[in-house]
Amino acid sequence: MASMRDIKRRRSSIESTQQITKAMKLVSTVKLQRAKQRAEQSKYYFNSIYETVSSILAKAEGIDHPYLRAGSGGKKVVIMITSNKGLAGGYNSNVIKLITRNPEFSPENTKVYVIGKKGKDAFKRAGYEIMADFSEAIEAPNYRDGAQITDELLSGFAKGEISEIYLAYTFFKNTVSHIPTLLKLLPVDNLEKYDKDEDEDQSAKAKAEKKTAEAPMNFEPEDEEALNLIIPKYMASLIYGALIEAQAAENGARMQAMDNATNNATEMIEHLTLLYNRARQGSITQELTEIIAGANAIS
Repeated sequence: MASMRDIKRRRSSIESTQQITKAMKLVSTVKLQRAKQRAEQSKYYFNSIYETVSSILAKAEGIDHPYLRAGSGGKKVVIMITSNKGLAGGYNSNVIKLITRNPEFSPENTKVYVIGKKGKDAFKRAGYEIMADFSEAIEAPNYRDGAQITDELLSGFAKGEISEIYLAYTFFKNTVSHIPTLLKLLPVDNLEKYDKDEDEDQSAKAKAEKKTAEAPMNFEPEDEEALNLIIPKYMASLIYGALIEAQAAENGARMQAMDNATNNATEMIEHLTLLYNRARQGSITQELTEIIAGANAIS
């Protein structure tokens, strides 16, 4: 059995750690309330623009536009949204596995735009080429970040350097449920969610509408000019929405992780207190035994 001094030192160390996890939980809770409100406000627009573009393209027939066909020689690009900090449970690893464990996205045919230092480090270790780093965007997401990333990607897509564009992020379903999600952004000929969430019914409805579309879509102005305006806004809006969702999911995951850590620390402190009391009682008993034995020897 460990000595009383060792038990006391370990208990003090765990108590100090528990104070830190409690503080981090409180900070994450406050941040979550703000991020959750933003996510709930933007979710309707996020889903609506995705379904609207799906509907438009479902009814658009015979249109030959660069954004509607995959490039032949370019590589796939994934916009990966993670966090800049750890201590968030499986938040980062779960979304990273969507790419690293998917045989369609190998280091040879895939490049990565990273948003979040944890994702950057993970993909560097896995051998993927990092095209750009926008890690600061996850701290305070705004539409300009999405627009900047969109401009760079569309430029490469138009030049044939990029064949397909995907968006990987964590969908914020509620405070305790966060779903790693992969979306195909370009080409937009077959929009589909790889990981289903609560909007599965709406996504199915959009697919059904695509199949049953009877009347072709009429564009005003011409279809090419209209798509040149629609697609960049569509991409920028989805990236911006994903940033807000990911920020809420990150704070929710960190709050849960710190709450679990605090509870585990409490259990360890209780266990160590019990061990300390047993050791103390054993020490007192031993001292009494020695005193009694000494008194008997003298008498």
